[in-house]
Amino acid sequence: MINLFNKFLYDPLLKSLVFLYQNFSFHDLGVAIIILTIIIRFVLFPLFYKGAKDQAIMQRLSPKIKEIQKNHKDDKEKQTRALLDLYKEHKVNPFSGILLLLIQLPILIALYKVFLDGLSTISLNGPINNLFLGIVDLSQKNLLIVAIAAIVQYYQGKLALPKTSKTSGEPDIAERLGKQMVFMGPILTFVFLYFFNLPSAVALYWVTTSAFSVVQQIIINKRIKLMNI
Repeated sequence: MINLFNKFLYDPLLKSLVFLYQNFSFHDLGVAIIILTIIIRFVLFPLFYKGAKDQAIMQRLSPKIKEIQKNHKDDKEKQTRALLDLYKEHKVNPFSGILLLLIQLPILIALYKVFLDGLSTISLNGPINNLFLGIVDLSQKNLLIVAIAAIVQYYQGKLALPKTSKTSGEPDIAERLGKQMVFMGPILTFVFLYFFNLPSAVALYWVTTSAFSVVQQIIINKRIKLMNI
């Protein structure tokens, strides 16, 4: 399993980062990380987009879901059929978020491994320039980069939440959890990136992928608005 991980994820990502560093980033590791992250997000865009769109639609369908659960609370079979019909009508998969997480988790692990110790295992013509834009040492933790990562993630989470009216009723557990995660996600990101002493290269990756998610979420929100959900 480790050999497969190295062959299909870790080694290709490490070689890609080195190639970008040597040829397209003016020997700036930070620029190479940003370019690599954007390339990965474009390659995986259909999966990320589908997962994020389904989650956004599911959140907006919450009132209809609660109504179905209320109307068929004594008949689980009818409730299940009605929910499946609702998902089919809006072309969503309620498990797409879990599937997306399972797909991207190995990639995240490989990227973290590349940023943490991968570059120290290769030989280049000269030392690697760890200074991003000549200012930030990406081999050390950096409070500013970590703070930006948390802020961008918070903004993306706020965009993903549906607008609810005062007459929409009491939010259920899933809705309350979603609102709490808008704050808890960035807090956990900050704690993980800063207090675990991770190099700011990891934080820079997180800033870039979160910024990409913000743009993606804006596109999704505009399309869902046209769908009148």
